[in-house]
Amino acid sequence: MNLCYTDKKERGKGMELNRYIDHTLLKADATRDQILNLCAEAKKYHFASVCVNSSWVSLCATELTDSDVKVCTVVGFPLGAMSSEAKAFECAQAVKDGADEIDMVMNIGELKAGNEDAVVHDIQSVVQAAKGRCVKVILENCLLSKAQIVRACELCVEAGADFVKTSTGFSSAGAKLEDVKLMKESVRGACKVKAAGGVRTHGDLLAMIKAGADRIGTSAGIALLADEPNESDY
Repeated sequence: MNLCYTDKKERGKGMELNRYIDHTLLKADATRDQILNLCAEAKKYHFASVCVNSSWVSLCATELTDSDVKVCTVVGFPLGAMSSEAKAFECAQAVKDGADEIDMVMNIGELKAGNEDAVVHDIQSVVQAAKGRCVKVILENCLLSKAQIVRACELCVEAGADFVKTSTGFSSAGAKLEDVKLMKESVRGACKVKAAGGVRTHGDLLAMIKAGADRIGTSAGIALLADEPNESDY
């Protein structure tokens, strides 16, 4: 299992706030120039990664060559209701294009229906296609009960995921502190937690980290570091 950290010295010291941030642009109308700017900002601020839709992976991989910024992309996004085969294919192509990390959306309907074998198979399909790259599983907590969040975390661990992630940022609500705490407790140290959606201020950032988040997905990373209010999100 690859827990998505490569610099053990940095981890041991306590990571700087910028290294918690996946600098994100997942809007449907994102342009090439905006993606290039995202990469430039990520390099300037040494964010953990840029998180983009898969059509931009190759461009980002080229722009971030020889930098300390990883390329993260999304799979089965934002609904998670695609076939496991389609998710695995999308993941494999992203890896071929240069992705270092994969944020996949869990099959939420199968979890709510109690079809746990299908949920595990779905995640394992992407984990296998990722070929050792970091895989984060988006649960979309706003659609789940607390008990379902706990069980989803357990299934993600069983399937070999590296992270559980709160949300896509495209549903009815984003990350909540109580959910981050619950997820941290539920994975029992077997994987890590990413908070995404609605993290808009420096205070939000610190609170999520204190609650147990190991990574933060946000389009407002620069403002978060500068302690400036920001209304943008994914």
